Amino acid sequence: MKVEAAIASGSGSFTIDFIEVREPQGDEVLVDIKAAGICHTDYDSLSWGKPIVMGHEGAGIVRSVGPLVRKVQPGDSVILNWAIPCGYCFQCLEGNQHICEINSPVTSGNKASGGHAALERTTYQGQPIERSFSLGTMSGATVVREAAVVKTHVPIPFSSAAIVGCGVMTGVGSVINAAQVKPGRSVVVVGTGGVGLNVIQGARIAGAGMIIAVDVNPNRLEMATRYGATHTVLADRADKGLAQAVSQVKQLTGGRGADYAFECTAIPELGAVPLAMVRNAGLACQVSGIEQEITIDMNLFEWDKIYINPLYGKCRPEVDIPILLNLYQKGDLILDDLVTRTYSLHQLDQAFDDMLNGRNAKGVLVF
Repeated sequence: MKVEAAIASGSGSFTIDFIEVREPQGDEVLVDIKAAGICHTDYDSLSWGKPIVMGHEGAGIVRSVGPLVRKVQPGDSVILNWAIPCGYCFQCLEGNQHICEINSPVTSGNKASGGHAALERTTYQGQPIERSFSLGTMSGATVVREAAVVKTHVPIPFSSAAIVGCGVMTGVGSVINAAQVKPGRSVVVVGTGGVGLNVIQGARIAGAGMIIAVDVNPNRLEMATRYGATHTVLADRADKGLAQAVSQVKQLTGGRGADYAFECTAIPELGAVPLAMVRNAGLACQVSGIEQEITIDMNLFEWDKIYINPLYGKCRPEVDIPILLNLYQKGDLILDDLVTRTYSLHQLDQAFDDMLNGRNAKGVLVF
């Protein structure tokens, strides 16, 4: 079958064109994509040095399955996830499915991870092409491994379901699974984009007593209050290391700093900020995926501070995604309103522009 897809060139641009998608084999699943989330990683993928089918957040309907597939069948609604556990490697057996040594597109170190469906299932201009994060959700259809799909068990719009697969899981999971925020404690969140808002939601769901949102965009701070922020700090872009914001956070927290601090900006220069904002023996969490080399004053670790860098909210797909859906069904996890605007595939340029300029909580492509 031929479907339209967003194809990154690898050198900073993308095109909308037709790809060929073939029937699944083995443990593969063919999914008709109904919605695909848009995040900064998708924009970054334009420059990954190789052509790929874009997109790593998505939801859709199973069209067909390979003979080894057991957990879904044609007609099932599913959420796609890129934490594709093999179930038997060292990290999976340790309970760290999100950093599977065989299948993870991030930690496996392979050109196309073991979690990727066979490359020949998807071709572009007659040649096999990889899919972003082994998924490639910015496409009318995709072939993925069975472990990359989770069946939805509650009624939910596809546009809302799509964002669960990365941004929501990363934000909420960083709070609940990784930092394990305790009820009544204070939390500061630096950066209130799509992931930051979900960190705020996670803190609210965890029962945090004070949730301080920090951002340079007043519109985003206003959004933050709707998702659970109890206090806001409008930062200044010219404030090096957010020193003034650090001072305001300490004023709000009895002079000692917050119990937990989360960095959600992906700006290398702000990588040390959560350490500056937490109290002695507090926990700082780097959520956004900064990978550049940065310099940190070791005095910021004084005393007994912990700095963690979890991947994907330590997601266990078959456990955590149903938990998030249950929270959504109860009304605790806000998803529908988080989708500020939907776009067609041909509006991807506009969607990226809106994201980069902070106009949306979350933008979603709808097929």
